[in-house]
Amino acid sequence: MSLKALHLLFIIVSTLLCFGFAGWALWAYSHEDVGRRANLIMGSTSAALGVALLAYGRYFLRKLRDVSYL
Repeated sequence: MSLKALHLLFIIVSTLLCFGFAGWALWAYSHEDVGRRANLIMGSTSAALGVALLAYGRYFLRKLRDVSYL
């Protein structure tokens, strides 16, 4: 596995983890009474980081378009 493929795998896994955590934190915000503000902050921050990772993944793929995955 090349460094490009490994980096792309880490970007994908990190993006999924960010959106998954954002979903959980926002769900907890709407269903729990304790720590509501913290859940909202963590959920929105994690969602924003997920969007940033999507943008970085797109940038990474465009930058290394000519490099092989092998």
